Amino acid sequence: MTSNANSGRPSGKRVVGSFGGRSSLWLRLLALSAAAATAATALTCVIAALMNGGQGALSAAFGSALVMLFFGISLLIGHFVGRNNPSGAVGLFVATYFIKVVGFAVVLFVLGAPEWLHARWFLIGAVVSVVFWQAAEIYGFSKSRLQIYNDPAEPKGGPDVSA
Repeated sequence: MTSNANSGRPSGKRVVGSFGGRSSLWLRLLALSAAAATAATALTCVIAALMNGGQGALSAAFGSALVMLFFGISLLIGHFVGRNNPSGAVGLFVATYFIKVVGFAVVLFVLGAPEWLHARWFLIGAVVSVVFWQAAEIYGFSKSRLQIYNDPAEPKGGPDVSA
């Protein structure tokens, strides 16, 4: 009996830890997540403008921009640290999260809310951005190829094909 199944794409020298080539996993996640959050924010701003005018749209965009800045910093740190120390990138990624939470909280409490800010649309813009950013990040991580185990070193002269 023979199979008519296609053997699929041959395995090759694809970079483990990224999807779609030799670019950084962190930068690809940044681009994917930013695109998803920006698209969702644009729709949210249109709805906010229809319901509360420019003030609502600007508030939603401001809330979303803060969220994207917050998450973007982490991915950029992961990219720059991950080039030299891939295993340390995740640890630093988590450590910067706590620093950012405190930093953003201090900035928001010290500066306060601007008078033009519409609180409801600010919150809606931030929540929409978080949801779409995180969904895109999860999707991106699920499509990445992360090496868990070290591959055995090939013997000198290439793999043994006599077996």
